[in-house]
Amino acid sequence: MGGGVAQGGSTDGDSGNNGNNGNTAVTRSAAGGGHASETVIENVAIAPVTGPEITRGYLHVRDGRVVALGEGPGPEAPGAERIDGTGCLATPGLVNTHHHLYQWASQGLAQDATLFEWLTALYRVWAAMDAEVVKGAATAGLGWLALSGCTTTTDHHYIFPKGRGDLFAAEIEAARDIGLRFHPCRGSMDRGASQGGLPPDEVVESLPEILAATAEAIDAYHDPSPGSMLRVAVAPCSPFSVSADLMTEAAALARAKGVRLHTHLCETLDEEEHCLEQMGCTPVDYMEKLGWLGPDVWFAHAVHLHDRDIQRFAATGTGSAHCPSSNGRLGAGIARVSEMLREGAVVGLGVDGAASSELTPLGGEMRQALLFQRARYGPAALTARQALEIATLGGARCLGRADEIGSLEPGKLADIVLWRVDGYAAAVDDPVCALVFGAQPPVARVLVAGRTVVADGELRSVPHDAAGRAGADAHRRLLRLAADRGIAVRPWGRS
Repeated sequence: MGGGVAQGGSTDGDSGNNGNNGNTAVTRSAAGGGHASETVIENVAIAPVTGPEITRGYLHVRDGRVVALGEGPGPEAPGAERIDGTGCLATPGLVNTHHHLYQWASQGLAQDATLFEWLTALYRVWAAMDAEVVKGAATAGLGWLALSGCTTTTDHHYIFPKGRGDLFAAEIEAARDIGLRFHPCRGSMDRGASQGGLPPDEVVESLPEILAATAEAIDAYHDPSPGSMLRVAVAPCSPFSVSADLMTEAAALARAKGVRLHTHLCETLDEEEHCLEQMGCTPVDYMEKLGWLGPDVWFAHAVHLHDRDIQRFAATGTGSAHCPSSNGRLGAGIARVSEMLREGAVVGLGVDGAASSELTPLGGEMRQALLFQRARYGPAALTARQALEIATLGGARCLGRADEIGSLEPGKLADIVLWRVDGYAAAVDDPVCALVFGAQPPVARVLVAGRTVVADGELRSVPHDAAGRAGADAHRRLLRLAADRGIAVRPWGRS
């Protein structure tokens, strides 16, 4: 996008000033408040992911979908909300393909642990959570995602302590409050320590309980209609915490219901050793035997893949959620993303749970993905535009929604982010470079189906400060509930 936002920089000629009195995305609306059914974003650079980039142009939105985009001034649209995107880069909304929202309440614990050590330290703490903890944690986690340019997110919730309220409903309520497009994954574990699994028996469910609860969640919440804000996936936790029967029965249930499948896979070398010892094969071989490869499946992490695994993912359309910060935090390794892309495999981006990726913004994971690949393979391993595509269209492909989200095209859903790339960032002519290579730029506006969720770096769907407090309150409540069970947690270091 040569020239970038040179024309879209500061309006007062001072490159150190953000223009518009520090606020971009200045709105003029003839509608007089509320949600406008029609919006024109103008004077904006556009990186649509598919199609040519636009140095200075417009996006026209009507009834929650993109009507048109192009160079030059926006169309006349009487009564439409008009957003001045001077100094901004418009991209598709980012898609988060892996998360554990409840973990917002357990950040900062087991700071120097490997994955298995970290899980062992935290499982009993998580067993104390209730619906109130989950609602507060999810509110903060989803708000944080929105502030980092995310418009669609998954969540993998796999711990359901008995008698603690409806945890799945609690996070769905939080997503509705924040206003993000939500793909919650009904997770599960049925293989506790007494059966050779990693989790303690107190946090696992029986196979009949899991299948019944998962079917109920799909029937109650899954919306397959076009433009859906809520779709459910089936997600047993991982090969070392579930039985082979659960994996096969879960896949059959998901395919009978027409929903997608998700689980953790190949996150650490410990996992491969565990699978070789107990299953007699590698993790990907095991998944193939259980019917878990295909275009309706995406795995979290996929760090330790063999060459033949990458080829099988590409051939079957199996997706992967790349979580670079979490993999770095736990010392798990660097996923072979560049090689996966070269083979044609589907790769999306994820932040993972906040307890293994504290306060990680999804926008910042584009930079992490780029730097990790270059650290492993060299400076040509991943470009800024590839990183943006992973974070948008790649994620949409993982979720089976590439026909609706992930790029800015006429007819697609109006999930749009305006990033401020003026001020200090105006020294970089290429706004996509400014977005990906540096720290995450300020977010001027986030639209989900044309509705404003974030404006000028603040949540507008819920009170901004209250969302942060909800997460802190959830953290304190979880530690109190754990203490009531005799589980003392130190405030920092190893728990």
